[in-house]
Amino acid sequence: MPRRRSPSSSSSTAPRNRTPQPVRVRRRTFGDFVKAFLAFVALLALLVGVPFALAVTAGWPFPETFEPMEWLKQDISVGTFLSILTFVVWLAWAQFTACVLVEMKAALSGVGVPGRVPGAGPSQLLARQLVAAVLLVGATAASFTPGLSQLGQSLDGNQRPTVAAAQQTPGLFAQQQEQASGAAAALAEQASHAEAAASTGARQQGDTKFYRIQPPEGRHHDSLWEISERHLGDGRRYKEIFELNKDRTQPDGSKLSEASLIRPGWIMEMPGDARGGELVEMPDEAPELSPEVRQQIRDYDRTGDHAQGGGGGAAEVSVPEQRPAPAPAPDEAGGQEHAAPARETSSFGLPEALLAAPLLAAGLLGALGHRRRQALWQSAFAGIGGRRGMEPPTPTGDAQDVQDALLVGADPEGVRLLDRSLRGLAASLAAESRPLPTVYAAWLTKGDLHLQLAQPSGKPPAPWQLGQDETLWMLAKDDAGRYGDADTAAPFPGLVSLGTMDDSRLLLNLEAVPGIVSLSGSEADRAAVFASVAAELATNGWSDRMTITLVGFGEDLTPLAPSRLRHLDGIEALIETMEAETRQRRGALGAAGHDSVLTGRTGPAQHTRWAPHLVLLAAEPSAEDAVTLAELAADASRLGIGYLVGTGDGELPGAAWEMEITGEGRLLAPLLGLELDAQLLPAAQQRAVVELFVDADPERGPDGPGDTPPFLVDVSEQGRPAVYARLVGPYEIIGLDTPDGERSALLHEALALLLLHREGVHPRVLSSALWPRGVTDDVREALIERLRAWLGTDPDGTPRLGADATGRLTLAKSVVSDLDVLRSLYHEATQGRGVDSRAVRGRLLTDALVLVRGPLLADRPEGRYRWLGHEIVDAQLPLLVADTGLALSEFHMEKDRAEKAIEALNAALRTASSDERLWNELLRATHALGDPARLTALAADLLGRSGARGLPPRTEALLDELLPTWRDDAALAG
Repeated sequence: MPRRRSPSSSSSTAPRNRTPQPVRVRRRTFGDFVKAFLAFVALLALLVGVPFALAVTAGWPFPETFEPMEWLKQDISVGTFLSILTFVVWLAWAQFTACVLVEMKAALSGVGVPGRVPGAGPSQLLARQLVAAVLLVGATAASFTPGLSQLGQSLDGNQRPTVAAAQQTPGLFAQQQEQASGAAAALAEQASHAEAAASTGARQQGDTKFYRIQPPEGRHHDSLWEISERHLGDGRRYKEIFELNKDRTQPDGSKLSEASLIRPGWIMEMPGDARGGELVEMPDEAPELSPEVRQQIRDYDRTGDHAQGGGGGAAEVSVPEQRPAPAPAPDEAGGQEHAAPARETSSFGLPEALLAAPLLAAGLLGALGHRRRQALWQSAFAGIGGRRGMEPPTPTGDAQDVQDALLVGADPEGVRLLDRSLRGLAASLAAESRPLPTVYAAWLTKGDLHLQLAQPSGKPPAPWQLGQDETLWMLAKDDAGRYGDADTAAPFPGLVSLGTMDDSRLLLNLEAVPGIVSLSGSEADRAAVFASVAAELATNGWSDRMTITLVGFGEDLTPLAPSRLRHLDGIEALIETMEAETRQRRGALGAAGHDSVLTGRTGPAQHTRWAPHLVLLAAEPSAEDAVTLAELAADASRLGIGYLVGTGDGELPGAAWEMEITGEGRLLAPLLGLELDAQLLPAAQQRAVVELFVDADPERGPDGPGDTPPFLVDVSEQGRPAVYARLVGPYEIIGLDTPDGERSALLHEALALLLLHREGVHPRVLSSALWPRGVTDDVREALIERLRAWLGTDPDGTPRLGADATGRLTLAKSVVSDLDVLRSLYHEATQGRGVDSRAVRGRLLTDALVLVRGPLLADRPEGRYRWLGHEIVDAQLPLLVADTGLALSEFHMEKDRAEKAIEALNAALRTASSDERLWNELLRATHALGDPARLTALAADLLGRSGARGLPPRTEALLDELLPTWRDDAALAG
């Protein structure tokens, strides 16, 4: 990527928008003066008229004498009630008067949040509106606040943004823009100092020296840390070497892009004070080098900053420093370049955008799995026998490619660490009675998490540390693993990925930006960014509740998360909705006594009103609508509302952050010093993602998905397979020799994945499942060849491991698992030969239940088979076993064989122990025996298994019918 320029020494002022757009201030109209006059009359009537009327008609509220005992002895009459009522009215008047005084003081001073009068929520709100209306037409009204209902509620210190690009605009935004400009100036100065320090440290006084990376002959691979330790005396100075050589073309044509990855033959320019026999000064002074190497050093020297010349630049958003990864031992590196996971270079046609979006892919994959499980459970209760929805539909075409890309690109562990880290931070701050800091961005750098704060907020709670300055809090990946699940609300649910820069992933906190975030570029490119943002916000794992309003999207994304996403038809409907939402939130904050949503989100007053509302407006607004949106967004960060708005030319009033998406997929924010590889969801992939969710929708049709297994086997004696794998229970393979060495476990896991996906497995899905941290193409291909040789060939010479037209790996029909047989037996019993023959149905169901030896892959080793977390087979298998047990129980109960039915149900319960249907049928079968004692014992056992949650309502109702005394028996037993 292009190198970031250092700012010139003269750029000390705050950065400004390229074309400041003044926001038009609404002029005072005759209606405003009428409202002010009516408000003044109302205040006069309430403050003066009410007490005057009470004094004249009912007298003063205080008695002439103080004799409590005499008052208690008096008879209660109508006059007594009138006196009490009069006293209450006097109290209400006094409370309202206090509210008016408090609001008047806050409005005139313009400092701080108005104090709360105890118990005066509605009264104080009325006082605020009346005072605002009176003062709105005054000479100083424009400096009070952006809106009527916001009078007296200024931003506190923690809410001052550090986002650059503040506009110097008069009128309505004057106060907020002054705060943003001052904070932006501080950020500019901070970034300038950081760049100057890096430049000074990188090129010290002295002769230029070079070091050529040596091959690992008899030692570990070289690393910048070790080079710095040998030649600079301090390994921590590796950053100076990195800054001197970053992004410079090496002799082999590649570039140094991360401090932990260097290759033999590369040339490193060294600081002037480097010492050591391996160093080379200017190449002409090193005759021991070959002419080729001397020429390489001369060419490399011409690529340095000193050769390119300097230049000024705008202030930049701080990018966190990257820590060097320790060099592993040679056997750990496996002969590959050390310290970085070896990734596959070929995508095999999978969508690159999703492969490069691990957090988005993890969210979509998790939400899709949840949707499919919902469909399974919903169809499970549709009926016993011939159950609908046993098998979810197998995606094809673009949907299949997108699903494979999600499986390959997803990083659920990263999502889990991010979620736990943020919630753990919120819990630690709450334990110390400290407020949440305003976080407007987060960086993920090789597992480390950096939070960029709006302003310094003190020392972070352990294990968090201060970063390279006081506005960066950092949590190392190893320390993040110490956090468990915290019982607190998500503190920053508005974080969303925008893209990557220098191996760091940027997440912008949309609800914290003090104004609008604008996005310019072509309509198609903007739509890809908007779709990515919407999909991640709708499905991410570090948020709780939120509302996402979409306007101007070509494809309706609401199937991804109907409870979060809301689609509006146009900007007019959006403005009407957001005006009402803004008024409601301002009033709610004032009534609750909070200055921002952050102070109410994670404290004891957690409520749905503190959840963020994020607006994604892809359609370009008109000039008038843009001004209206800017007015609404002026106080948005305090209210937990964020705006991302598309524009064609980049000119948008009230925009705090201006970004541009290019046709090459680069996301640019020059005033912030950002140039990212944008995270996108192009239109074709957006449609395919929506198709996956629509197909998994449990409500999409009256009969749900089809229930025919994707792979049926011959269950007759003639259908004996060549290779038989037992997956339901402990893993066993019949028909193959056990591979020797450490590769045996890897081959077994690969075969299990293929057996669970008879439709085929993409090579990259296979490798990402076996090596979640990455692997090179040659290692993957070697495994596939080893697996093909192990499985062998059929008698006709056909390999048992093949590939379909799309390149996905498939197994021959001669390779079968017990799960395939179980599905085929159940299907044949309920929809095949067993439908017309009772004897055949009973035999097939009995044979199916015999195959069940426990849960899926019961003895799988710890740390392996993590890909099962993405599968729904763990939910399918218990349902299939339960259906088989229920069908066999029904078969026996037709002939009054209750003991046989109980035996079948108990066999199914060993694998599907939580299925309520099995327990209910077991109660019915036991009741049919006519043995009350046995039924009572079963009820007690079932009650004990239910724990603190208690029995399900349907089970309780069934027990009331079969054993009316079960509650008394349970009480006696307790």
